[in-house]
Amino acid sequence: MLQKGIFFILICMILPACAQEHKGVEVIDIHTIQKEVIGKEVQLIDIRTPKEYENGYIDDAINIPIADKQAFVKAFSNLQKDKPVYIYCYSGIRSHRAGKLLSELGFTKIYDFKGGWKVWSTRK
Repeated sequence: MLQKGIFFILICMILPACAQEHKGVEVIDIHTIQKEVIGKEVQLIDIRTPKEYENGYIDDAINIPIADKQAFVKAFSNLQKDKPVYIYCYSGIRSHRAGKLLSELGFTKIYDFKGGWKVWSTRK
């Protein structure tokens, strides 16, 4: 019985922490990118490596690689935290991590393009 009580307490402590991890991050698809980003004045950030970026990027995306966390944080300090920021990588793994970091940095409207460049580059 005591073990079940401890387990319950641990779950109650862990779940809110996990929920906060994604606070302010919304996962979006290619249709949202096409409708709300392309041709618009938005903060669109490609977080892939410079070499990946040179091989192609979406619209007017700015390259801020997540590989160097210190430089990443510094570059994002120049962006507006209260305005939407759209992020993408190659497939969505790095942008998921970046979204959590941006939330911790105080950004309130973070949009993570699920599928990223992989999906974008194969669209018809």
